[in-house]
Amino acid sequence: MLFGMPWPGRDVAREAEQAGVGAFCAGEFVDHDAYLTVAEIVANTERALAGPAIAYAFARTPYAHATALRHLHAQAPGRLFLGLGSAAFRINRDWLGVGADRPVARMADTVGAVRAWLHAENGERVRYDGEFHTIDADVRAPVLGRLDIPVLLAAFNTRMAATAGRIADGVIGHGLFTGAWWNDVVRPSAERGATEAERTRGPLEHGWIITAVDDAAPERAVADARRMIAFYLTVKTYDPYVAHHGWEEPVERLRKAFRTGDTDGMADAVTDEMLAEIAVCGTTADARAALARRAGSLPRDVGYFAPPSFLVGHKRRAAYARSGLALADALPKTD
Repeated sequence: MLFGMPWPGRDVAREAEQAGVGAFCAGEFVDHDAYLTVAEIVANTERALAGPAIAYAFARTPYAHATALRHLHAQAPGRLFLGLGSAAFRINRDWLGVGADRPVARMADTVGAVRAWLHAENGERVRYDGEFHTIDADVRAPVLGRLDIPVLLAAFNTRMAATAGRIADGVIGHGLFTGAWWNDVVRPSAERGATEAERTRGPLEHGWIITAVDDAAPERAVADARRMIAFYLTVKTYDPYVAHHGWEEPVERLRKAFRTGDTDGMADAVTDEMLAEIAVCGTTADARAALARRAGSLPRDVGYFAPPSFLVGHKRRAAYARSGLALADALPKTD
């Protein structure tokens, strides 16, 4: 497994790449664009993989996704991947103003249309006829040529994971993923999709890992990790995950605390079991021990060791990123 990080900025990244970080990913939100961040990554790194993890799939046309990747490929050939996420229905409807009904089918169609542009050869008409996207482009300029850039899907549930195995190259796991969720839900679904598509290789696995290491103040690092877990679990979409682990009672308590603005109560509701199964946190020694224990609960190909962001400022996130570099040589072997 490659040790990866969400993009920490160029100052930390230079140190990180020297320490052995092999991949950087870009997210997006209202104040940062995934592809602009990937451009910053490739301009300030030399060897590491780079890509969105994730870009909002429906916020752009397939043409826009593919054009951004072609532009970036010219600067970083062989280093790119594309991670796409459907985003919440409310975000698509209220923020982006785009259709997001039937997200699994829409995602499959989007991947097909993006690939039509990425696989287009010079002199060939670019054609794609799907349920949501139709392309019939006669591009006369000699600017195309096939690009085999891996496409991965943010897949939390069984249907999206199966779709990732069937029509994409793999999955990007959420920061909440545990060994049980990977092994009981995500991996079997993705592998089933790959088998249905008669793929010759198994699905790639990238995934986020909540990571907060601070030898001077380990209690604060643990509290930040607990709050991050609690914030994620306020979303009812993850109820099947909660039920799978038998965590209904603490999740009900943390959601009650969230409704009243009690962030300390949210953190307190996250049990020691939940913390151990989900996060890597505390002192450097604690974190290294957690990694040794959690080989089966980590993504097989790339893990993004991500500082908590809920109620954590930029300065402390940067400090967590730097502290996390001490884990780069402690990754367990994953099968």
